[in-house]
Amino acid sequence: MNRFVEFINTGNEDLAREVISPDAVFHAPSHPEPLRGPDGYLEVIGMMRSAFPDVQWMLEETVTERDTVAARFTMRGTHDGEFFGIPASGNKISVQAMNFYYLADGRIVGERGQPDLLGVMQQIGAVPAP
Repeated sequence: MNRFVEFINTGNEDLAREVISPDAVFHAPSHPEPLRGPDGYLEVIGMMRSAFPDVQWMLEETVTERDTVAARFTMRGTHDGEFFGIPASGNKISVQAMNFYYLADGRIVGERGQPDLLGVMQQIGAVPAP
C-alpha cells in the first residue's frame, strides 16, 4: 500500500503502472461506469488534482485479510480549480475516505471507494453544512 499511496500523492504514471494491474477495475462514486487499469485510476487522480492541485492522501489505517485491504484515508487539499461544476473557492478541505483494495500478484486488481463527497461539497461551500 505504501507504493500506491506514493502514486496517488504524486500522480506518477510509471508508479501507477507498477502498482496497478492493466486489468484492474475501479468503482468510483464520481463515475457511473467502472474505470479500468492504470489509465482509469490516473483519470480520477487527474480530476482531483485539477480541482485540488495540492491534494494529499494520508493513509490512517489498514486491515488486511488474504488479498483484500481495507484502508482509511484522510484527504486534504485546497479547492483551487473547478470540482463537479463548482468554481474554485480557495477553501481548504479535510475529509475521510474508506476504500477496499483487491490484490493479485502484488498489484491492485480492483477497488471500491467511498470518499466523503458530501463533506467535500460542504467544505468548498457548494452545500450548506448542517
